[in-house]
Amino acid sequence: MSETPDPEVVELASKVFDLARTGDAAALAAYLDAGVPANLTNDRGDTLVMLAAYHGHADAVTALLERGADADRANDRGQTPLAGAVFKGADAVIHALLAGGANPESGTPSAVDTARMFGKTELLELFTTR
Repeated sequence: MSETPDPEVVELASKVFDLARTGDAAALAAYLDAGVPANLTNDRGDTLVMLAAYHGHADAVTALLERGADADRANDRGQTPLAGAVFKGADAVIHALLAGGANPESGTPSAVDTARMFGKTELLELFTTR
């Protein structure tokens, strides 16, 4: 028996996902501080961290990680925020995720695999020196 989602909850979740995509770190922090789950996921398994990372918002990533979001939580395709940031070339996001405990070996492909695939030797060095 499936329950019909409350339209107000769906609207709130959509708003919070949009805040992650646009990188509104202050608003995200306020919503998480008010009780929105740090690891809220959409219908594809993308977390708020994944969306903020993929769209290049290091401050939002940091705010989410500081409030308990999982830096390594993979989406339904096995992708992690760090691998997405490597793919996008978002250096500030990469550093924010690493500072928040992201593991470069997590996910499929991992951030290490992604860096190798795109010949990003400076990232491979960064990942091995941490």
